[in-house]
Order: sequence, then structure tokens, then C-alpha cells
Amino acid sequence: MTGRRAVTFLALVALIGTWARAESASAPRTLLLFLISKSENKNQVQYAVRVDDNCQPLTPAPVFAYWRMREKGPAVTEPLLAHELDAYGIAGQATTRTAEGGVVQLVLRAVRGRPITVELSRTPSGECQALSTVAIMGTPSHLFDVYAKLRWPFGVEYLLLEGWSMDGTRIIREKLAE
Repeated sequence: MTGRRAVTFLALVALIGTWARAESASAPRTLLLFLISKSENKNQVQYAVRVDDNCQPLTPAPVFAYWRMREKGPAVTEPLLAHELDAYGIAGQATTRTAEGGVVQLVLRAVRGRPITVELSRTPSGECQALSTVAIMGTPSHLFDVYAKLRWPFGVEYLLLEGWSMDGTRIIREKLAE
């Protein structure tokens, strides 16, 4: 990996994979996995995972989604509403705890044919990290963003999946249209 790409990749991994919030030293950590932005406004649906001090899944279903209400303020969040679950909800998740952290197999309702593998581990510096891997253009990729181009008055015109190649040298994109 060359200089600029390496710095960009490492910055993205640090931002996405090690974003953690803990109320105390022994409190659960929340790691941001990926987000869905949309053409309608600046608000985002963010997906995160709760882990314990050993970077292991905190519960049998540790991944959750919520709104980051950017149009109301940078730190404002709200839960998904019941009528939004078909578009943004989680269809299923299964966890496995390992000595290094764990794995969550995740399926979103809107893209059931694209299972996501969330790998939880500790970085060399000791921080918990979470990497979400999904097939993009038929290639395993670390997912970081989904852009939804909405169709007026209802529906989705297309989804744009974006992820880093497994070696971190390039961004892979795939447009999914109905």
C-alpha cells in the first residue's frame, strides 16, 4: 500500500472500527460498523455493535441500528421507528465468541442476499475494533457506507455499496438497482 492510500485507509479504520464510547472502564463499548446515508437529507442510519472489555459480543444480538439526526445536531440520535424497520432493520444475527473477540453474522432486511460478517478483535495498541465484511462486486470488502438514492414519492432508486478492498489499497463500489 502506498503512502497516501495507507494513511487514508488507516484513518478510516481508526474512525470506523475503533470508535468507542464507554461510560466507565468496565462499561460496554459501542463500535460503529457502517452507515446508510440517503439523498433525502443529511440524517444517517448508523449500525453499531456492543462489545465487552474483551472485545467480545456483549449479547447474542449485539448489533443495532439508530438514526444520527445530523439535521438536528451532530450528537442527536433517535431510534428507528416501526415503519422504518423494513428498510433499515436487522433480519437476523448470530454471534460466536472467540479468544480474540468474536464474529457476528448479520443480515439486513433490505438486502437479505448480502450477509455481513462482523469480526471483533483487539488492535496492536489494545483498542477494540470491528470490521464488517460483505461481497461488493463479488469481492469480499470492508463495508463502510451505503448510499440510498430515494425515489419520489416512495421507494429506492438504487443503493450504492462502498467498502475497502481486503488489502486496503482501493475502494470498491457497487450500484444495486431494483
